[in-house]
Amino acid sequence: MTALARPTNGRMIGGVCAALARRFGTSATTMRVIFVLSCLLPGPQFVLYIALWILFPSEGKVRQAW
Repeated sequence: MTALARPTNGRMIGGVCAALARRFGTSATTMRVIFVLSCLLPGPQFVLYIALWILFPSEGKVRQAW
């Protein structure tokens, strides 16, 4: 299983949607559309995005667990 990491290529803002798209096997565009549509619903979508931006390391900073 691959670690969730924000890619260095294909980012729009923070790379969170691109990382989630890679993990779930969809395109980054699809994940971004899902995120934008979810913003029409009440909830903490922006707070969650910022939290994931902080929690997911950048792709070049991921440590390999041996």
